[in-house]
Amino acid sequence: MHTVLVASNRGPVSFTPSADGGLTMRRGGGGLVSGLSQLGDDDPPLWICAALTDGDRGAARAAPGGRLDLAGHPTGPLRMLDIPPATFHRAYNDVANSTLWFVHHLLYDTPNTPSFGARFRREWESYQDYNAMFAAALAEEAAHGARVLVQDYHLTLTPAMLRALRPDLRVAHFSHTPWAPPEYFTLLPDDVACEVLAGILGADHAGFLTARWANAFMDCCEAVLGADVDRVARTVRHEGRTTRIGVHPLGVDGGALLARAGEPDVEARLHAIREAVGDRRLIVRVDRTEPSKNIVRGLLAYREFLHDHPEWHGRVVHLAFAYPSRHDLPEYREYTAAVMRCAKQIEDEYATEDWEPIILDVHDDYPRSLAAYRLADVLLVNPIRDGMNLVAKEGPILSPRCVLVLSREAGAAAELGPDAIMVNPYDVSGTAAALHEALAMPEDERLKRGRRLAAAATALPPRQWLAEQLAALA
Repeated sequence: MHTVLVASNRGPVSFTPSADGGLTMRRGGGGLVSGLSQLGDDDPPLWICAALTDGDRGAARAAPGGRLDLAGHPTGPLRMLDIPPATFHRAYNDVANSTLWFVHHLLYDTPNTPSFGARFRREWESYQDYNAMFAAALAEEAAHGARVLVQDYHLTLTPAMLRALRPDLRVAHFSHTPWAPPEYFTLLPDDVACEVLAGILGADHAGFLTARWANAFMDCCEAVLGADVDRVARTVRHEGRTTRIGVHPLGVDGGALLARAGEPDVEARLHAIREAVGDRRLIVRVDRTEPSKNIVRGLLAYREFLHDHPEWHGRVVHLAFAYPSRHDLPEYREYTAAVMRCAKQIEDEYATEDWEPIILDVHDDYPRSLAAYRLADVLLVNPIRDGMNLVAKEGPILSPRCVLVLSREAGAAAELGPDAIMVNPYDVSGTAAALHEALAMPEDERLKRGRRLAAAATALPPRQWLAEQLAALA
């Protein structure tokens, strides 16, 4: 039995079939994996996740009870849940990513979507079943009085379900996304909205990346559930229980990032980028091709910048790394196509024999992203809405002279705003003007801002971020 458990949709490793018929294990990335790997070996936490691929399902089925022996792996023991594929698809794609994600990022084209009918009710039942499987596994694996960290919008119902099974446990839920204000959150059917909020309130502690998202959650609890909210103490009381609300702005492990960015594979890609662009200035973006990331408006802003400032022709290149995301969903496939069309228009309009104004790449390559950060003169991060955005924090750590052009709708704006050039993500002309301001900024001002940005970005690294949440359950 385990005294610390973590539950998330995606786990710390994934498996792919190898040529010899076996399975090859690959470590996942992200702050959660990094943080857990540093919690210590005395009593490593048990991580419970879903089997996402055929390789994962093969590994889970071959292991007793889905418990994988990851001897020597820094995150400790792992249990993968072999959730029926149809249930997983409806819970993950249709509810988590096509409904809850769209609500929290304010992405709906409301004259046309959403439309919650009988089909959605079947999808919602699968989301309930998916959360129930996590709750049952956590209840089975947890020692008496154990602390449980439940992660993100995939598992909003799990805390209350787990509370019903194991009232002795100390449970935290953390939301890595923004939280929608009540007037948008209530696009959800009334009973679904209530169930999501009450599900999270099953936790003793509900964490958010910024005060803004925490306040929006408390506003929803008050407006939808009629809960008793104390905004000064940050508590929500509902049906006889009190949940504390925490704000934990996840940062970057600066030392680990700098070390990784000095590896030979990054150096090789840095050299290749320099070969391609010469001594031209670089505007860099690194994103998933996901509608909330606002890549198309960023490209339109660069196009308008080139139109307004012909003096920069031949002197600047936009490196746009836009990596595919959630291509099971038609909205995401179309968005990727729109990104590619927009980049082609810029190329057709402005390219010359000796100048390629934009280099767009949609193939995921983490070492190349790190190389681009190191060379960036300007980093463009302009999401419509974002829970935090670690790209905005990673760039200034790796490029001391990088100017950050940042959307005011990114969670990172709460910490980085004073030293970034802030933009309205919908204002293409304003973003174009910000790109020019960033490129023209004097070197001493760049370096002063860069130092402050790097300090803010590393203020709460993953290990400390996780430790704060565990301490809240003490």
